[in-house]
Amino acid sequence: MRRCAWFVILLVGVSYAQNKQILYGFTEIPQSLLQNPGGKISNDWYFGIPLLSHIHANGGSSGVTIYDLFAVDGENFNTKLERVVYSLKPTDFFTFNQQLEIVSGGFAFDPSYNKNQYISFGLYQEVDAIIYFPQDYAKLVYEGNQNNINRPFRLDHLNGTSELISVLHIGYNKVVNDKFTYGIRGKVYNSITNINSLNNKGTFITVNGDNNVYDHIFDLDLSLKTSGLVNLTTDSDFETKDITKQILFGGNLGLGVDLGFSYQINKQWYLDGSLLDIGFINHGKHVENYELKGNYVFEGINPIFPEVGSGQTADEYWTEIEQEFEDLFTIDTTKTKYTTWRPIKLNTSLNYTFGKRVSKECDCTFDDSGYLNRIGLQLYAVNRPKLPQVALTAYYYRRLLNGLSIKAAYTLDSYSFSNIGIGMSAQLGGINFYIMADNFLNFKNIYNAQSLSLQLGFNYIFTKDED
Repeated sequence: MRRCAWFVILLVGVSYAQNKQILYGFTEIPQSLLQNPGGKISNDWYFGIPLLSHIHANGGSSGVTIYDLFAVDGENFNTKLERVVYSLKPTDFFTFNQQLEIVSGGFAFDPSYNKNQYISFGLYQEVDAIIYFPQDYAKLVYEGNQNNINRPFRLDHLNGTSELISVLHIGYNKVVNDKFTYGIRGKVYNSITNINSLNNKGTFITVNGDNNVYDHIFDLDLSLKTSGLVNLTTDSDFETKDITKQILFGGNLGLGVDLGFSYQINKQWYLDGSLLDIGFINHGKHVENYELKGNYVFEGINPIFPEVGSGQTADEYWTEIEQEFEDLFTIDTTKTKYTTWRPIKLNTSLNYTFGKRVSKECDCTFDDSGYLNRIGLQLYAVNRPKLPQVALTAYYYRRLLNGLSIKAAYTLDSYSFSNIGIGMSAQLGGINFYIMADNFLNFKNIYNAQSLSLQLGFNYIFTKDED
């Protein structure tokens, strides 16, 4: 039962997947500029409905699903747990990403009245977390050490990070000519809370002992860094106003930049790309770090209880053992400042447009209506503590009616090779609504999906066609 509880906590207790392959390049949706500040723009101005303009949630696991453990198929749970423990690798991970746009807006301008420049701005909140599977920790918990004498368990398998931030941003988009557009976005990061345990080292090994049955040898270099937590958990004078201040840029601050471009190769082919979150956060407020370093030998617990009448109770005996164990390991607590780097993301795509709208009256095309269809390939990559995550997407876009467009995407990524997603953007008057989701093949049994993503939002848009 203890093994079961431990592993469930590992799966659901932590929650980094930020690929928005359907939103990327969906020019009718203003939030696509957050994926490429140099992307094409199809509106004169817009503002996002506060707290509703962009809602995003994405979570996943690279090597196991809930169904693998809890499927009602008659198989023993311990058998499933054993299969999962031995199938996962230290590079497998569990991720969660959530974004909520608080306010946003944008407008076109130009002194020459061509309106080939565009300013966009906003504020959003984000939760972002990843933990790698601690393989040797899991095997030690599952097997115990009695059957693993002289086997070193690697402690560097423990790696994870989690943070809650708010981001204030402003972007500039410039149409240089008919072929080239570029953009840049500046960001101010406000880290509300951060927890990370990276670059751990060390081993644990059990050997036959001299003074007891076994000796347990620890070679430790472990650390946990936190900011924005100690004041929430230990400061009795901390009030609601202090939390509000911490959320509204009273936390640990950092700076970042996004870069992007679009290049029209010819009438039907174009190339675009972006680099996002090139930046850092300095953590100096409400910092508390924990370090456990050194070489330790623990000779184990003498299993013989004190004799009756010796004056020592069983509770006192175990308290003494616990104290000996605590005295052996010295955890250093520090207030040392530290810096975290944002996970840099790469997007690039090659696109082909085709299909003009045909007039039934003259059997000719509307030359100024643009192409109705688009296909393309998009590459996405994000920097991770151990290995970059990469995804390749093939998509089809179709403008069905004025104000109604859809996009379907097939993605190969770190989670699966069968990710099919669909997105829709609809506009009625000035109100724009969009919704997107992926992994449709798993909707019949979402517990067997290795990742799930949902995006939706409402904006008020004044389009260029309304000039």
